[in-house]
Amino acid sequence: MIRFARVAKFGYVRVETTGETACGSRPFPPLSCRHCLTDVPAGAPYLIVAHRPFEALHPYAECGPLFVCADACARHPDGPDLPPILTTSPDYLLKGYSADERIVYGTDKVVAQAGIAAYAAQVLDDPRVRHIHVRSARNNCYQLRIAPD
Repeated sequence: MIRFARVAKFGYVRVETTGETACGSRPFPPLSCRHCLTDVPAGAPYLIVAHRPFEALHPYAECGPLFVCADACARHPDGPDLPPILTTSPDYLLKGYSADERIVYGTDKVVAQAGIAAYAAQVLDDPRVRHIHVRSARNNCYQLRIAPD
């Protein structure tokens, strides 16, 4: 015989009392849309789609989940200003990639929110680097790409 068991109540109590999950992280919501680069409005539908932030298929071209608003949203304009999606955490993981979509070793670094633009400019000064991926420093979730202007 088998038994299907719900999630133990202590997990919910921890979130209710501390705001953190059993792993010490915050629960998923709010979710950030990778198209408008803002949080999906509370209670609004969203989609979880598979995304590969690389042009070619190769062994290093990982594919992972990406959150987007289910309803049409305006694409965040490309530009030099820090988008809202990068203001919700104290730090982010930045990794430089070459033209052949390989990590340029020595460029991956967890960077404080206030230092993202300066570190990105420094990494992009390296002629081996074509662009940078910004990821969550906690869960490695892809956020966006930084490229030279």
